Amino acid sequence: MQDPNEDTEWNDILRDFGILPPKEEPKDEIEEMVLRLQKEAMVKPYEKMTLAELKETEDEFDDEDMRAIEIYSPMGDSCFSSSLCFWHSLLEPREKRLQEWKVLKKKQKFGELREISGNQYVNEVTNAEKDVWVIIHLYRSSIPMCLLVNQHLSLLARKFPETKFVKAIVNSCIEHYHDNCLPTIFVYKNGQIEGKFIGIIECGGINLKLEELEWKLAEVGAIQTDLEENPKRAIVDVMVSSIRNTSIYDDTDSSNSDNEDTK
Repeated sequence: MQDPNEDTEWNDILRDFGILPPKEEPKDEIEEMVLRLQKEAMVKPYEKMTLAELKETEDEFDDEDMRAIEIYSPMGDSCFSSSLCFWHSLLEPREKRLQEWKVLKKKQKFGELREISGNQYVNEVTNAEKDVWVIIHLYRSSIPMCLLVNQHLSLLARKFPETKFVKAIVNSCIEHYHDNCLPTIFVYKNGQIEGKFIGIIECGGINLKLEELEWKLAEVGAIQTDLEENPKRAIVDVMVSSIRNTSIYDDTDSSNSDNEDTK
């Protein structure tokens, strides 16, 4: 039988009369390759991935990819149907982790001891965000105890980034404030003073330790410390024990002296 696609005059005549169908034009191999590559480029990478590959590249997909995975119809594609189930099981905990990270990020938005001026006091301290603890230190740089408190507060600000720590030169906030009242620490929450430490003694003394100041602020509620007991108590216990031992020693010496006088 003669090939109907053969290029002959007789076949051309038969095509003219409609006896043979039109001759099929040969496809350009280059054109076919280009079309195939374009089609492959339109395929999302996850549509050809295994479950293991999807898990490894979880964080590389953007929001558009994730939406496509959620609405993609798995009809007729068992491999991607399994992948879709995997993503649905993975999506919920991932969203949960994202929400937890956002909450943590919102809490940890301070992390440093910032300097403010008197005209910023109301906005930064009194009118601070709702339920945010604010610790402000009024100081003079000429007072050594103030410098010590600033050092401790700077460290505590990094340890407790959910609490707002600020400092201000006292003259910019209160005129004619007496040096005997410095350092001064005010603790605010929702516009109210929840705690205050005025003067060297209330702030902890000239030998104030970092842990002691941390405990003071924790007692007010401004920070959540991991200290289990007041570090100052150990020092007090040692002093009391020393005083008691001295008293017992003095009483013993006095008793011996009385006995000798009697003799």
